[in-house]
Amino acid sequence: MTDEIDGHVRLSLAQSNQRPSLSNISTIIKGHAPWLTSAEVISAAITSTANLIEFGPLTPLVADLRSTDILVTSKDEIWVDFGEGLRLSQIRFESELEVRNLAQRLATNTGRRLDEAHPYVDAPVADGIRMHAIIPPIARDSTQIAFRLIRIQHRSLVDLVGSDIRTYLTNLIKARRSILISGGTGVGKTTLLTSLIGEVSGSERILIIEDTSELFPQHPHVVHLQSRETNVEGAGGITMRDLVRQALRMRPDRLVIGEVRGAEVVDLLAALNSGHEGAFATIHANSAAAIPARIEALGVAAGLDRRAVHSQLATAIEVIVHLRREHGRRFVSEIGEIHVENDGLCSVKTLRRWT
Repeated sequence: MTDEIDGHVRLSLAQSNQRPSLSNISTIIKGHAPWLTSAEVISAAITSTANLIEFGPLTPLVADLRSTDILVTSKDEIWVDFGEGLRLSQIRFESELEVRNLAQRLATNTGRRLDEAHPYVDAPVADGIRMHAIIPPIARDSTQIAFRLIRIQHRSLVDLVGSDIRTYLTNLIKARRSILISGGTGVGKTTLLTSLIGEVSGSERILIIEDTSELFPQHPHVVHLQSRETNVEGAGGITMRDLVRQALRMRPDRLVIGEVRGAEVVDLLAALNSGHEGAFATIHANSAAAIPARIEALGVAAGLDRRAVHSQLATAIEVIVHLRREHGRRFVSEIGEIHVENDGLCSVKTLRRWT
């Protein structure tokens, strides 16, 4: 009976785009099983709420503040990264069905579906936790779940980069230079960005735009905007590009883009060329030198001409801070600036390099 009620609750929440709460779930159960007494409805609602919100066997790993990634490959194979590389956990699921049910109920919490018609999902399932899941037969052998956990760490800039680099970066912030932080996955871009925001004067108003809430800077005047995927009916989506446009009307002193990964690059470049100085953003890139080509690809995909992308980039982003990770150590490997070549295209000129 419990599994049947849980299944109905998941479907109802997904169809109505509601958040799982005791009140919402009680109403759904009462409508589905009107013969239950009030006490039975409340008991069933409490059970369903716990099943929908908890991370099941993975709860200890999620609760461990050292974990940055949790990867479920099968019911008997759960990998975790405590910041020093992946290692096999001792945690196990009882069955493949339990793995799939976990992915489905976490997807339901976000108003998404995960079933044969929608066999994969990518969504924030809690503050600082993003889940990607894909189910068979698309995943051949077992339901695959990947959790990315961004820990709220209020670390000072000097703790992250040392006193010499801190002085250099804080001078850039005071000079209102627009800074782009680059690097691969898990190198510490979000952590560094959080610390940089904390160095901004408390008298300035900061607008933060993200896909998933990952930035929690220690600053007295921060406004957070978060994008939203469409619901199961294909409606209600809010894109990063939408939010950049809205943020520009909200009197920002500093604009922060959690990660540049799509068409929002067009509006970001336009904003930085129209008086919005001192912005921050992150981007995935293998090296600082690769950034102009990366931004070009995003801009062209969004409809800009190649020359137009480079023309705007030349006066929008001023400083590149590139991060690397080697043998578990995360560090600033390079600081560079955008340089315009004779052909009008941009490149990155290295100012300082560390190994």
